[in-house]
Amino acid sequence: MKKLLPLLVAFLLLPTLIYAHQPKQSLIYLRIYEETGIEGRVEVNANELMSVFKLDVGLGPSIEDVRPYQKKIEEYLLNHLQFSSTEIGAYKIVFTGELSKLDTSFGDFINFHFRLEPAKNIPDDLMVEYTAFMEEDPSHQGLIAMEYNWKAGLINNESIVALYLTKDEPKGTIDLTETSLWKGFVAMVEQGIWHIWIGMDHILFLLALILPSVVRRRKEPLGEASPKFNIFGWEPVLEFKPAFMYILKIVTFFTLAHTITLSLASLGIIELPSRVVESIIAFSVGLAALHNIKPIFKGKDWVIAFIFGLFHGFGFASVLGDLGFKGEYLSLSLVGFNVGVEIGQIVIIALIFPILYFIRKRKIYPKLLVGLSALLILVSAYWFIERAFDVDLPLDEIVNRNLYPIARFIGLL
Repeated sequence: MKKLLPLLVAFLLLPTLIYAHQPKQSLIYLRIYEETGIEGRVEVNANELMSVFKLDVGLGPSIEDVRPYQKKIEEYLLNHLQFSSTEIGAYKIVFTGELSKLDTSFGDFINFHFRLEPAKNIPDDLMVEYTAFMEEDPSHQGLIAMEYNWKAGLINNESIVALYLTKDEPKGTIDLTETSLWKGFVAMVEQGIWHIWIGMDHILFLLALILPSVVRRRKEPLGEASPKFNIFGWEPVLEFKPAFMYILKIVTFFTLAHTITLSLASLGIIELPSRVVESIIAFSVGLAALHNIKPIFKGKDWVIAFIFGLFHGFGFASVLGDLGFKGEYLSLSLVGFNVGVEIGQIVIIALIFPILYFIRKRKIYPKLLVGLSALLILVSAYWFIERAFDVDLPLDEIVNRNLYPIARFIGLL
């Protein structure tokens, strides 16, 4: 179920990503780190490996299928790829031995990872010459992209290509001077917004927390004189202020909690296994929803927001690791990412809260609150089983089998 939202996002992203990974193209992604220098990878379509190196690995080879030919391919790439700068001259390309793989509808891409030496003193410009596969196929292109450059505002870029190199124009220059701390900060804010929006478990946790914001639990026992609205134990708030103050309190404690653990995890002070963190995050959705049906912390809804917000913070910290974040400009990055998460939360609440407030007096609202909470409990249990026991339940297979082909078809249009 958690994969449903990313699949919807894929409808929008796939046209761009598929365009960048096509036959007769190889890609070079660069990552610029102020402290450790320039790293990168060359992504080669399996079709090129078959035609140029006569490898019988098919269009969907595994890493192990390619590994026996790794040194031969890397030597070929060394002879057809060069980086240089005005300040340093030619760089030495050092392949790290790491191989990874990207699956696309045009065949798989095998990724050969490298670093440039010397590592220090990031240049103002980087000149690239690439001629691989162009002698064998004059129509072949080499696409150069800057995937990570904090000060340039590029944190997880996969689609903006800096250079298109061809047989007729195999050389190009990338300007590295258009950088600033502000660009990096804004990029981290954008990443924070994006990752709260695609984090379905974070969104559903917020939803479970804010559903009771426009109602209050009935204090008096249910009697004959009690309105039918009270049959589920809830009655609407009469004014806007109490509902708004509830939201403010819940969001404040959630923010405080995930800020603490995001900082501690990013600093390396506390580390928890991702499997444990993700399982507890899944559990938090169900517990918050159960609290809406049967009170667990009477009058202290903020306790759930704070305690489980701590684990959501560990979840956000893992995102920074997935982005290739290596602690550069740590303070600015943490502040920017956190600001982005808060903006994302505010937008989500701003979309949901007015609707809840508008329908709070309707007799259907208690049923809606209980019904949605029950659904959230089921979703939470589903995620918890998958994460805690590391299994793929049947629904994920159904979703993948039916929606991924649709997403790929839309991407080809």
